[in-house]
Amino acid sequence: MPGDHNAPLPRRDGGETLEQLYRRGRKALSDRPGAEGDTPMEAALLFRGVFGLGRQELLLRGGEAASPDLAGAFWELVRRRLAGEPLQYLLGEWEFYGLPFRVGPGVLIPRPETELLVDAALEAVVGISAPALLDLCSGSGCVPVAIACRRPDARVTGVELSPEAFRYFRENASLNGAGNVTPLLGDVFALPPEVRGPFAAITANPPYIRRGELASLQAEVQREPVLALDGGEDGLDFYRRLPGLCLPLLAPGGVLLLEIGEDQGKAVAGLAAAAGFRQVEVRKDLSGLDRVVLGRR
Repeated sequence: MPGDHNAPLPRRDGGETLEQLYRRGRKALSDRPGAEGDTPMEAALLFRGVFGLGRQELLLRGGEAASPDLAGAFWELVRRRLAGEPLQYLLGEWEFYGLPFRVGPGVLIPRPETELLVDAALEAVVGISAPALLDLCSGSGCVPVAIACRRPDARVTGVELSPEAFRYFRENASLNGAGNVTPLLGDVFALPPEVRGPFAAITANPPYIRRGELASLQAEVQREPVLALDGGEDGLDFYRRLPGLCLPLLAPGGVLLLEIGEDQGKAVAGLAAAAGFRQVEVRKDLSGLDRVVLGRR
């Protein structure tokens, strides 16, 4: 049935070139309900993941016959994408802050808007020699690892509650050679004893989706762990507690940096100020949306 993403995709036994296979995969992804304009990119990434060929190489070798085994592997990825699996999970790796990060079921996918959190943290420790930083709700480790790679002299500690996500955190620290990162498995509201301040900066990208909105999220986002998304009834559960927890862990003049939802700037800034932070501000992302709240001890 045309447009039915559950319908079996046609298979061919031999005779198909690499270019023909790629074009069929791209068309299948483009024809799915709700497809967006980035489907050619998705097809190219899935194709490269199986065949190891980028678009330029495909132009040069497109007339070669496609291996039936590899063609089957490619179509399996296309089928899973049509069924709603996140592209990043299918690829097993995603770029954040110019660095590779392994991802898969059980860990939040790094998003480009979170790079603003890294930018703000790096700015906060400019001029501080060998700064100590703490990241909470670390997930894949993208924030602490990116900070550590940009500041090799820093001592960065990250805390993550989920064992599944923590496995990716440790792997990504190793993958990027971030030996100055200490991944810790634990609850941010009952911090492991290894967490010792004072810190020059504390970052966090906590869950901030309103619980009632989880069921209406995109199908791909619903495949990500609820633990990393559910911010309580109004999305502010973590922001009510994190400022008070972090204030005594910061050095005088230290900075707390919290990623937030696009409509939470005023509320989170108010909670930070009520907890005793000064010079509280809200920074916008490249789309002009509120994205990070900063407060200084």
